[in-house]
Amino acid sequence: MSDTPPLVLVHGLWDTPRLFSGLQRQLIGRRDPVLIPHLPHKLGATPLEELAVSLGREIQTHFGREQPVDLLGFSMGGVIARVWIQLLGGHQRTRRLISVASPQRGSWVAIPWPRWPLAGIADMKPGSALLRRLDQDLETLACVDCCSFYCPLDLIVVPGWQAVLPLGSRKTLPPMRHDQLMTKPQALEQIAAELLRP
Repeated sequence: MSDTPPLVLVHGLWDTPRLFSGLQRQLIGRRDPVLIPHLPHKLGATPLEELAVSLGREIQTHFGREQPVDLLGFSMGGVIARVWIQLLGGHQRTRRLISVASPQRGSWVAIPWPRWPLAGIADMKPGSALLRRLDQDLETLACVDCCSFYCPLDLIVVPGWQAVLPLGSRKTLPPMRHDQLMTKPQALEQIAAELLRP
C-alpha cells in the first residue's frame, strides 16, 4: 500500500481519538500511516470552521504542505473535514473523503440549540449558514473521491438518510446506535473495506 496516501481520521462531537480504536485494529498493517488528531470542540461551542483550521494545522504539522491525504470523518468530523476541503484549500491535497453518519445536510437534533454559546452545534442545523456555503459551490469537492455511509434509523443525524455528501457514492450501514457505527464489527467491516479499496 506504499502508493496510498496517509489516512486522517476526524472524530465528532463528544468523541476523542479513542473512538477509532476498533477501526485502527481493522486497518493495522494494511493502511499506514494514520493520523487521528484531537480537536477540542468544547461541548459544541467551537465553530466548525475553527475546528477545520485546527485540522489543517495538524495535517500540515505531520505531513507537510503537499503530501496528499485521505480523510474519514465520523459524525460532526465529516463536516469538519468537508469544511477544510472546500473552504480552506484542502481539496488541493485530498484524494478521498469518507463521511460516516455525518450531518452533511444538517440534523433536526441541532435545531433547538442557539448559536451562542453552541456555535458548533448550530452549524449543523439544516440550512445553517455554513452548510449553505458548502452547498453553494461544489467545484472544490468535485475533484475529491467521495463516499458517504449512513444509517437510515440514526437518532443523532435525523433523518438518517440526509447524512450524505452531495457528491459520490452512498452506502447504508446496519441499524444501530449512532456511536456504535464506529465500534460494531458489522459497520467497521464495511468502512474498512472502503478504506482499503484501491
